[in-house]
Amino acid sequence: MLDIKLVRENPTAVKASEKKRNRNPAAVDEVLKLDQSWKKELKAVEELKHKRNVVSQEINQAKKNKKEKEAAKKIKEMRDVVEEIKKREEKTVHLLQARDEKLSILGNLLHPKVPAGRDASENVEIKTGGKKPRFTFPIKNHVELAESLGLADFERAAKVSGNGFYFLKGDLGVLNQALLRFALDFMQKKGYVYVEPPLLIHKKILNAAINAEEFAQSIYSIEGEDLALIGTSEHSLLGLHAGEALPEQEFPQKYFSYSMCFRKEIGSHGINEKGLWRRHQFNKVEQFIFCAPEESEKYFQELLQNSEDILQALELPYRVVEICAGDLSLWKHRSYDLEVWRPTTNSYGEVMSLSNCTDYQARKLDIKLVKNDGTRQVVHTLNNTALATSRIMVAILENFQTKEGTVKVPKVLWPYMNGIQELKRKK
Repeated sequence: MLDIKLVRENPTAVKASEKKRNRNPAAVDEVLKLDQSWKKELKAVEELKHKRNVVSQEINQAKKNKKEKEAAKKIKEMRDVVEEIKKREEKTVHLLQARDEKLSILGNLLHPKVPAGRDASENVEIKTGGKKPRFTFPIKNHVELAESLGLADFERAAKVSGNGFYFLKGDLGVLNQALLRFALDFMQKKGYVYVEPPLLIHKKILNAAINAEEFAQSIYSIEGEDLALIGTSEHSLLGLHAGEALPEQEFPQKYFSYSMCFRKEIGSHGINEKGLWRRHQFNKVEQFIFCAPEESEKYFQELLQNSEDILQALELPYRVVEICAGDLSLWKHRSYDLEVWRPTTNSYGEVMSLSNCTDYQARKLDIKLVKNDGTRQVVHTLNNTALATSRIMVAILENFQTKEGTVKVPKVLWPYMNGIQELKRKK
């Protein structure tokens, strides 16, 4: 949620940001109108409380002077004031709730470099990396490769759990674990702290992380309980310091985590398509940073470099895309997608998502930094995928396939593969 002080002091900038997102900037005026009504009512309450104190003193003085009639009159006046205070306080609560509800639908203030655009078709390529493979033979997609090598079973998974699930078998299961171990070692060497988060999360935490539409589209909610399955460990990590005020010397707080993730993927293209690309359940290593406001852009670039280093180590061709204003989630100040090359579709596909959310999420959860001089600031939060194994496995299968129908394993994963350097069909 935006800082109401920002909206009060810079309404023009907030309106410009909303307009760039292709949203109605009139919502900013509605917030300010409710804010003014709330402040006016709050002032009236304070004046009434002052009056109550004055009348209380007058009652005491009248009783002291044995002026009983005057005291009785003042007591009646006091009751009327107390009743009016109660009504006005209730009104201030309702106005504040209405203001904050309207405030919560405003998007985060956009970074100046966020490109204009209506939707994903207008996202902007920033750079490319790696070398696309050249094949001298007819190539197979990852499903054909995995099934022909006996390394995955999608039909039986559908029988057990429905579409959107899979069985990994043999060396492909080993590859999945190798990717996780590689990512964990990589992030630990970068100095990030490893966390294994809960897979169930209170909805209050989720509501700070995402909006209601995203919740409905992607999150599995536990019926009858204030819990949901995580769609990403990013959400659990965000809640790690909820309600805390941490000293300045403890910043930045850099975390990485491994978890299974669960997503409904309602409305997503291809969820019924066989394979590993878009699934209801997958494994992911996530990066997350809490930092001082003035440092979030620096750590945005650091998280980007981490992901590029991972893709380069895996020898996968990729590109970096900046998300345009019309495709940017409300809670994001700026976001990049890292997309890997898929030779079978002759296109790039998103495998990592990097976001600077500034103080938008942390404000809802009251996560603050206490500076050395005693002042407090709402912290900034950033997150980025280290890797999601299912999509990276798709990229490896398709980019490292051979004429013989086998798949070479990237060299950086050899130490984690128990001597396996090539995925082959077992005799």
